[in-house]
Amino acid sequence: MESNTRKVQMMQNVHLDPETDEDDLYSGYNDYSPIYDIEELENDAAFQQAVRTSHGRRPPSKTSLASSIGRPVTGAIQDGVTRPMTAVRAAGFTKAALRGSAFDPLGQSRGPAPPLEVKKKDSPEEKIKQLEKEVNELVEESCIANSCGDLKLALEKAKDAGRKERVLVRLREQATTPENINLDLTYSVLFNLASQYSVNEMYAEALNTYQVIVKNKMFSNAGILKVNMGNIYLKQRNYSKAIKFYRMALDQVPSVNKQMRIKIMQNIGVTFIQAGQYSDAINSYEHIMSMAPNLKAGYNLTICYFAVGDQEKMKKALQKLIAVPLEIDEDKYISPSDDPHTNLVTEAIKNDHLRQMECERKAMAEKYIMTSAKLIAPVIETSFAAGYDWCVEVVKASQYVELADDLEIKKAVTYLKQRDYNQAVKIFKMLEKKDSRVKSAAATNLSALYYMGKDFAQASSYADIAVNSDRYNPAALTNKGNTVFANGDYEKAAEFYKEALRNDSSCTEALYNIGLTYEKLNRLDETLDCFLKLHAILRNSAEVLYQIANIYELKENLSQAIEWLRQVVSVVPTDPQVLAKLGELYDREGDKSQAFQYYCESYRYFPCNIEVIEWLGAYYIDTQFWEKAIQYFERASLIQPTQVKWQLMVASCFRRSGNYQKALDTYKDTHRKFPESVECLHFLVRLCTNLGLKDAQEYARKLKRLEKMKEIREQRMKSGRDGSGGSRGKREGSASSDSGQNCSASSKGERLSAKLRTLPGTNEPYESSSNKEIDASYVDPLGPQIERPKTAAKKRIDEDDFADEELGDDLLPE
Repeated sequence: MESNTRKVQMMQNVHLDPETDEDDLYSGYNDYSPIYDIEELENDAAFQQAVRTSHGRRPPSKTSLASSIGRPVTGAIQDGVTRPMTAVRAAGFTKAALRGSAFDPLGQSRGPAPPLEVKKKDSPEEKIKQLEKEVNELVEESCIANSCGDLKLALEKAKDAGRKERVLVRLREQATTPENINLDLTYSVLFNLASQYSVNEMYAEALNTYQVIVKNKMFSNAGILKVNMGNIYLKQRNYSKAIKFYRMALDQVPSVNKQMRIKIMQNIGVTFIQAGQYSDAINSYEHIMSMAPNLKAGYNLTICYFAVGDQEKMKKALQKLIAVPLEIDEDKYISPSDDPHTNLVTEAIKNDHLRQMECERKAMAEKYIMTSAKLIAPVIETSFAAGYDWCVEVVKASQYVELADDLEIKKAVTYLKQRDYNQAVKIFKMLEKKDSRVKSAAATNLSALYYMGKDFAQASSYADIAVNSDRYNPAALTNKGNTVFANGDYEKAAEFYKEALRNDSSCTEALYNIGLTYEKLNRLDETLDCFLKLHAILRNSAEVLYQIANIYELKENLSQAIEWLRQVVSVVPTDPQVLAKLGELYDREGDKSQAFQYYCESYRYFPCNIEVIEWLGAYYIDTQFWEKAIQYFERASLIQPTQVKWQLMVASCFRRSGNYQKALDTYKDTHRKFPESVECLHFLVRLCTNLGLKDAQEYARKLKRLEKMKEIREQRMKSGRDGSGGSRGKREGSASSDSGQNCSASSKGERLSAKLRTLPGTNEPYESSSNKEIDASYVDPLGPQIERPKTAAKKRIDEDDFADEELGDDLLPE
């Protein structure tokens, strides 16, 4: 019923057009009021009269407006009250509007609005605002400079911020009440200044600034900054004050902030360790491990127990360290299904920042566990092997199962350090049966062991196993290159070294070895490039610097070789071989004074190098300081007591210095030690003859008999050589002919050529059978000449007036 009633009411408001109007759709549009007809205004007399007179400018009357329009005009006055425009008063209507005034709701009749009042720049508020902005900018610039590593600039900016902030505080106190001071800005300025003082190692200023902050009661929670003060005292090694401030800071931290309290207690433990108070450190770390165990605390606790020597506590500490949860879920990086969307998500998170953090945490845990096990294994049991076995069992029962094999390798390396190679090889061969990573490591060590034992076949075999197990193992590739290098295939060795460098560009061993390979191939420029690259990595490596100097020497650039050797001396100033090499290069350059200086330094650190002794003796002979030359030749005779030439050189120096009696005694002593020395008998005969001694005839008979024996021996050796034609007879015949030639003295004296076996380097054991040989030569005044290294001084010695002349009466002592 209601719906029907509503429809009836709606139909009452609907008006239908009559049927007669259906054809005229536009009817009624031309009907309008005659008042709006403007086409006949020119013919309207009344309108024209009004336009010509002032009648048209008078306001219309109420009756005319009402009669003409039919309703009041908007804004017109009716019954003494102005009719409002709208129902909203804000549109411009006011009750105080004058009767007959023009309608102006926007106030355009008043003219343009006055300009805005300009703020004065000198006003206190504007100064405070601008200064506050500058202080904030200085603090920000200081922090940025610190992050960029420019600590000096950061400190300057922090000081400027502090100065301007004090000016700002004074301005605020003058302009406003003290309650409006910006405490946050003051705190940030002081804290930044103290931090910059600390990083610039201006600890006294930093402590004073922190003290200003801590003592100000207006700064809430400023007591936590006592941790920073404790850190400064720890850097100054003032352990008692550091612990005091750490504990004061610990009192300021509420118990709900558990993480901060644990960190402060870790600082206290570290301070106790550095102070040597291991018992107090143990108390701190045990509390941490009971409240919130973490890796660093467990590692430090193990070290403290090791320091106090408590074996059982060491074991428990290692177990606690292994039990620290890593909080890493490895399963989320494994795709459980074949869903493409899930696989994409898994691939996306496999190397994100969270995954990298988890990998770093796991690597740190493995490092702490391995270091702790390596530290305590030799002391927790009766032997280090039993200790390693216990550590391996504990690790196998934990989540770090893969570390057990690494501990086995550490155990084998410990055997190597103790020179128990059989046990080390046994362990490595056992690990060779493990997975590819451990197998490669074990085979690499076995290859190195066999290589050092000169068993290149076994070394090459195990190097192949290591490379096949892990082709990206740079150590295995380097060992393989070493075995190929030992066989003389330098090109192939270079390929293995290059592959090792492609897998690991920081493999310095491969880079060093490829430099040696290029040197063997006489590719000196490439060798120099390799060692210069290695020098950029290892800045203070004496071996690398020496190799660079050696390459420059091979390229005959002696000045550069000297410069690099001087860098070697700056790294290892007591190496006698390097000092001797510098002396040799300076000698070749003709700088005798520098050569003498470095040879003397080499002799001071290692007074048993025959080459250095011989050079120094020849130098003093060249400068005619015979007495100083004697001490070096006497040293040489002690080092090589079977060489007759050193005794002859000592006697010759005595004779040249005028001490004929000492020279005669030395010759006689030499004759007793070397009765078959023809040269010594020659000298004795001539010296005794010139001195008028009766022993001259006896020595002459011995000389004649010795020469006759040598002639017979020479004939026998010659006949044997002619009969057999062997190489040995040839060598002996050559030696006898040389001896026979030395027996005949000439006016300049005879020369005796001798091959001297030099001493090994400082890092090698002494071996008399060393294969290094030198030629020594020296023209003795009385005839025979002993050879020495071919240096710039040799020509002068050979051409000196050391002719074998007769001793006149003027040379005899009175």
